[in-house]
Formats: sequence, C-alpha cells, structure tokens
Amino acid sequence: MPAAPELISPRSPRVAAARRLARRNFRGKERLFLAEGPQAVREAAAHRVDGAATLVELFATVEAAERYADIVVDARAAGARVHLADEEVIADISTTVTPQGLVGICRFLDTPFEEILAARPKLVAVLAHVRDPGNAGTVLRCADAAGAEAVVLTDASVDLYNPKAVRASVGSLFHLPVAVGVPVEAAVRGLKDAGVRILAADGAGEDDLDDELDKGTMGGPTAWVFGNEAWGLPEETRALADAVVRVPIHGKAESLNLATAAAVCLYASARAQRASGGCRSVTDS
Repeated sequence: MPAAPELISPRSPRVAAARRLARRNFRGKERLFLAEGPQAVREAAAHRVDGAATLVELFATVEAAERYADIVVDARAAGARVHLADEEVIADISTTVTPQGLVGICRFLDTPFEEILAARPKLVAVLAHVRDPGNAGTVLRCADAAGAEAVVLTDASVDLYNPKAVRASVGSLFHLPVAVGVPVEAAVRGLKDAGVRILAADGAGEDDLDDELDKGTMGGPTAWVFGNEAWGLPEETRALADAVVRVPIHGKAESLNLATAAAVCLYASARAQRASGGCRSVTDS
C-alpha cells in the first residue's frame, strides 16, 4: 500500500513556516527560499554551498513522491527532511495555480561579488533596475544557457528568491554564481577593474550589435547590462558603459522583450568568444 501523507492540515506549524517564505521579509530573516517543481528540486538536491546541501526540506504529495522517487532519494541523501503531504497542504505552500506536487525549502546561495570578480569571468549578465521576477529568472536562464559565468542583480533589482524568479529560472539558479544587492556603479567599476568590457543593452543604443560583431570587438571578456523592460536603462547607467548597444530590428516589430534581447546579446558574445581569436577556444565547453 502507498504511504499515507503525514501532513494533512495547512495549519500545521511546519506548513505555516514554509508558507511564510513566499514573503520577502521572512525569506531574508530565515535565509531560506522556496523551490517548486521537479526540475528545481532536483537541482537543489544536487547543489552545495561550501559543502553544505542547499536543499534542507522537501514537501511532496504521495503521488509526486512515487513519480519522482529518484528526487526523493536524492533529497534524503542530501540530508533534507522529507514530508509526505496532502495535496491541500502542497497547494497552500505553493505559489503556482497548478502545483506539481514537490516544494523544496532551500538555503540562500548567492555568491559575494568579490568572489565573482576573483574568478575573472569572461561573460556576465548584470540586471540593473529589473523589477519583474519573471524577467529576472528568465534572463538568468538565458545566461546559463549561453555559458555565462555569473549573474549580478543590482540593489535596484527584484529579489533573486522571489518564487516567480526561482520558477522562471527553471533550475538555472543552481548552476552559476549570482551576486545580489550590488550597486550598479560598484558592479561596473569592479568588472572594469577585472578587465571586463561593459556593454549596456538598450533599444536606443548608439552602436548596433551586428556592427559590433562585424568589427570583431566582442571576443574579449564582456558584461552585458540589462535594464527595466518598460523604461530601459537610466542615462546615468548608460553613461557607465563602454558602449550602448541596440539589437537591430530587421522586421516591423516595435521592440524585443527583455529576455529575448538578453538571449540575443549573450549568445552573440558567446559565439564571438568561441571564434578564432576570442577569449575562449572553440573546444571550451
């Protein structure tokens, strides 16, 4: 017979504690956040910070625990407490309309900005003034896919651990270093001192991405600064960059959304860096 859920009431103290992590002030106080769904929980179970497991607790419906038995095994191997929970309990903890039956509680995992600089990154995404959590998570996913070595969220951007941001990253949050709360001026200054060229992505940029590629100027270490989708980058932030670059619109579209523009820019840099003469060889992973 399948196991019965041990948590059947949303009023349980454990459930109430997990539910509070949907609120930023509680996340900051406890330094814990929620990761929902099999992909995020699987990545969390495999992730470590200074040798300590990131996943500390897992709530799962009986059905999800059977369907994703490997994830439950990995969670227990990581030392996480695993609770079989009623579907009503999972729905109470979850921030999604249709929960997938797995909700993990994870330790904060952001990386000090100084450590990112010390690693001499070759491709970085800087999110300046990005307020939408879905956009932030999706750009993080794009950066991961393009092979970026770090993401920086400035102090004017959304909380990295917002459930929507975590969900939109689809597990990429656990794949690369992310620094949070860095003033944009300090981020740019630190990256420049580390030998990184700063490109601000803006639809009204003076320089064209195609022209930058044609000139062969994108093969070196690069940080892309992305701004708010609605109003772009403030002039004072644009002034910090080595160049302000626009993605060319060859058709009739008015513009690109933030995540799409970020994907285009990051992949352009990744391709240039892997080409002959770039800062990575074509055999680098």
